[in-house]
Amino acid sequence: MLRVTHAAILILASLLSACDRGTVQKETTPPYLKMYSSASSREVATSDDGQWTMASKDYASWRYSSLAQINRSNAKSLKLAWTFSNGINRGQEAAPLVVNDTMYVVSPFPNHVFALDLTRPGAPVKWTYKPQVLDSARGVACCDWVNRGAAYAAGKIVFNTLDNQTIALDASSGAELWKVRLGDINSGETLTMAPLIVKDKVLVGNSGGEFGLRGWLQALDLNSGRTVWKAFHTGPDAECLIGPDFKPFYPLDRGKDLGVRTWPPEAWRQGGGTAWGWISYDPALNLIYYGTGNPGPWNPELRPGDNKWSASLFARDADTGAAKWAYQFQPHDQWDYDGVNESTLLDLKINGRTRRVLVRAERNGYVYTIDRTTGEVLAADPYAHITTTKGIDLKTGRPIEVPEKFPKTREVVREICPAVPGAKDWEPSAYSPKTGLLYLPTINLCMDFEGVETSYIAGTPYTGANVRMYGGPGGHRGELTAWDVAQRKKIWAIRERFPLYSGVVATGGDLVFYGTMEGWFKAVDAVSGQVLWQFRTESGIIGQPITYRGPDGKQYVAILSGVGGWAGAVVSGDLDPRDASAADGFAGAMADLKNVTGKGSTLYVFALP
Repeated sequence: MLRVTHAAILILASLLSACDRGTVQKETTPPYLKMYSSASSREVATSDDGQWTMASKDYASWRYSSLAQINRSNAKSLKLAWTFSNGINRGQEAAPLVVNDTMYVVSPFPNHVFALDLTRPGAPVKWTYKPQVLDSARGVACCDWVNRGAAYAAGKIVFNTLDNQTIALDASSGAELWKVRLGDINSGETLTMAPLIVKDKVLVGNSGGEFGLRGWLQALDLNSGRTVWKAFHTGPDAECLIGPDFKPFYPLDRGKDLGVRTWPPEAWRQGGGTAWGWISYDPALNLIYYGTGNPGPWNPELRPGDNKWSASLFARDADTGAAKWAYQFQPHDQWDYDGVNESTLLDLKINGRTRRVLVRAERNGYVYTIDRTTGEVLAADPYAHITTTKGIDLKTGRPIEVPEKFPKTREVVREICPAVPGAKDWEPSAYSPKTGLLYLPTINLCMDFEGVETSYIAGTPYTGANVRMYGGPGGHRGELTAWDVAQRKKIWAIRERFPLYSGVVATGGDLVFYGTMEGWFKAVDAVSGQVLWQFRTESGIIGQPITYRGPDGKQYVAILSGVGGWAGAVVSGDLDPRDASAADGFAGAMADLKNVTGKGSTLYVFALP
């Protein structure tokens, strides 16, 4: 049983039910106790400089701001303050940054960067940077031409381009300071993640697991772009930066050169395990935490073995990249569940002892609580409808899999839940230290899966699967879930028509903001789940909301609207919704999206009158 320290009582309010606002589903529980999780939590909850300098807001990946000018009592009065279009009508997944009096926005490919002057009415453009890019990168992007944002440090804006460049700009002028090319689009490799800057290092991982790439994470020098260290996720220990300090908690993750021996001969060279998701950082331990993607190909019968280190969580020394421990969520990942989601770092009291933990909602449908010093799984609780596993064995760390749901070559296996995007994909959650709740944007989809023969050809898709996705039980395809990290259970949920691919932000005003794929941007009571306000944008929302304090002292909330990504490819890629196999099977689950939204490229900024 997890218990959080420093008590403060919150009573659940009555819940709102309205068709156009989403349906709130309340768990049958009594009023509950919510508390700050640690001294550091209390500091976050009471101090905020009003800026947003990295996509996750902070190293602990809380996506929480203590700003409270906009709150439960006045959120209904929110008005549109200004808008800005980047002119590129593809999936808008980036989190804007706010540094001092400037907002920075990165567009989808060709990855233009805009600096907006927050001191002037309407925030006019201060400067624009347009990188020289390779147009052919568009043809190898598995899931739209997306970019998840930039990072700021030491006067520099650092971002990635789809054609594998990492670029540093002078934040004041937009002048290019350095750029490096880290991958090869001819192999299907791209860069879509938001980099994280830790001390003097820029952390970047690659995308393209569906093309049989070999995944990696590397650290670049912030001042020059020079590679300081590079860790692969398949292959020999030396190339994975696994050495004598590597001490996994579970026996299944111990042994020499598992990144080679758990694959068929030479298959690790096309093994996937890319790192296109989120990175968290614990300064006290000087460890970074991040997950790796699916193994290649999707058809598991073509790659017998545990396929390390795909679908795994790594803890690495931030200075050297040396692995301290790893845990594989899905040994021999059979359903493309990956492991790239964000890790929320918390200090929790568990059985009378304060533990440094990370909490993460995995694509396999479980919320994990993991000791971040050792890699021990302390709890793994289902938060979604699951047919592929019956739980996680805490003694071994392995999922308890259901053999009837194993994909097979030339045979269709039906009712696999969650589907390949998982019960929650890359779209990031938010944690409020005021409520003790983790707010999860989730997906309710199942699939039919047929394995097929495939061969690796560089730069071409390497999946070996025919997939058809469709809505899961309940008739809704998405849900905003409020998860109590102490009691390890769902408290309330708002059902949505489409999968939730928007990120979430939580605030000191006891509000949660998120968007829907129809284009509704919503403010929700963080305690009760009541929808307090909503605004219809021009396009579906798959971006990451932020909140900030403007130069005028007012609190603002911002979101990019523009449907796309994997879930919205039927719109952004002009796909025929009658082809259920399009977008690797996602189009079949989204055939009606074209009826309710179109393409977009607009940043919306809101404030109180």
